[in-house]
Amino acid sequence: MQVGFIGLGLMGRPMALHLEKAGHTLHLWARRPQSLAPFAAVNATTHATPAEVAKHAEAVIVMVADAPDVEAVCLGEQGLATGAAPGLIVADMSTIAPDAARRIGMRLAERGIEFVDAPVSGGESGAINAALTIMAGGKPEVFEKLRPLFEKMGKSATLIGGSGAGQVAKACNQILTGVGVMAVAEAFNFARKSGVDPARVREALLGGFAYSKILENHGQRMLDRNFNPGFKAWMHQKDLRIVMEEAHRLGLMLPSAAATAQVFNAMVGCGMGENDSVAALKLLEKMSGPE
Repeated sequence: MQVGFIGLGLMGRPMALHLEKAGHTLHLWARRPQSLAPFAAVNATTHATPAEVAKHAEAVIVMVADAPDVEAVCLGEQGLATGAAPGLIVADMSTIAPDAARRIGMRLAERGIEFVDAPVSGGESGAINAALTIMAGGKPEVFEKLRPLFEKMGKSATLIGGSGAGQVAKACNQILTGVGVMAVAEAFNFARKSGVDPARVREALLGGFAYSKILENHGQRMLDRNFNPGFKAWMHQKDLRIVMEEAHRLGLMLPSAAATAQVFNAMVGCGMGENDSVAALKLLEKMSGPE
């Protein structure tokens, strides 16, 4: 396929390279020229605007930070909509609010453009290893057209429901992962302050009902003091902001998610936003006082 890709950052770069390796021709646009450097030696064409990408692509994947960025890429001046022919498919794999996804999808539909919201879970390692979990919302027939692309970037791709449903699933994912990271960090800090080796505690807990992928993977990163970003704290802050805004809109009580959101707010506020979210352990340690 002729595939457009916009958003060549930590996640988008390896995702796009997987598509090129699978034989698809890439059409790229980036705000920062340095983002295009890894594509100099592959089958990819760089364009001056998103509109130019749309003119050459059958499907365009967007992987940017938040809803205003998605809206600008899709509907702004020289956005995808200004260059697209009817029938173009836009797959937004960013994490944005469900209502924003529905709104953008409706505005693109007015131009004859199909839209699927398809956020992902798996972080940078999942993107690098083509092992992402993809959660999609949109028309079944459009999802099936995108499936060959999704299969090259992820280990699973599930159509959750109509427009916005993918973003609802991603919000649920961020509740579980955010609260899970905080639970592991709290447990490890509790063990350490009690004079017990957190590594031995983890080893024991992995064999019981407390087992989780977060305890296994993120727990090991905490023990290794590996706070290099795979998923930055400011990203989890942004995602839980979306969760809490939706909760307010729906009149829902989400006490665990709300408390976790405040911790990520504190991480960003004290200069830890560029660390991985597992650095929540460092914040708890600082708040616990000296040994």
